[in-house]
Amino acid sequence: MEDIVQHVLKALKTEGDEKIRKSSQRFFKEPIPTYGIKSASVTRIGKRYFPYSSTKEEIWKFCEALWQSGYLEATFIACNWSYALRKQYVAEDFSVFERWINQYVNNWASCDTLCNHTVGSVIEMYPEKISRLKILATSGNRWMRRAAAVSLIVPARKGKFLNDIFAIADLLLNDPDDIVQKGYGWMLKVASQRHESEIFSYVMKNKNAMPRTALRYAIEKMPDALKCAAMAKNQSII
Repeated sequence: MEDIVQHVLKALKTEGDEKIRKSSQRFFKEPIPTYGIKSASVTRIGKRYFPYSSTKEEIWKFCEALWQSGYLEATFIACNWSYALRKQYVAEDFSVFERWINQYVNNWASCDTLCNHTVGSVIEMYPEKISRLKILATSGNRWMRRAAAVSLIVPARKGKFLNDIFAIADLLLNDPDDIVQKGYGWMLKVASQRHESEIFSYVMKNKNAMPRTALRYAIEKMPDALKCAAMAKNQSII
């Protein structure tokens, strides 16, 4: 295990660019360790070292070691490797991914990369795990709360789980953290592309309680007339 992970980290370090490293920091409020590598190169390195002959459980250990490194690019490879095994997922794998979020995720990019694809795939395969997302939505960890919403982005794009989307939005409705507000606003925005009238009704019902950030995200893809209606009745958010 150590050899594979060390080879990946060495390759990332070798291709790191100081200018890219410095410029990438502007996307984060928190200082995030990065090597400074473009996403295409990260993907290429991940494919080069993917441990095809290993079992799923061994690959989970490789992924965990990459998460433990703390480097942004290493977490992306961990996300890609875990998603590559989606056909082998069992319901219990949700607990593995939940633990990674709780222990290792410390920025929106790692959170969204893991949750949009890996966690979202588990949810589509095992919808009963949505109950766990609702528990995540009550966590004291901001990344767990964001994960509760962004794990439903891909299913929402397909028109799935609308009632659960509303339930999670209700749990996060008054969250004071803007990173969480953006997460559930994004979830509602994506859901609106298949369920525009339902999302619009939800926004109109809750707009006086929704933080400005969440509301603006939620209505972003709606027609101008609906945006104006959503904004007009709450002068405090203009």
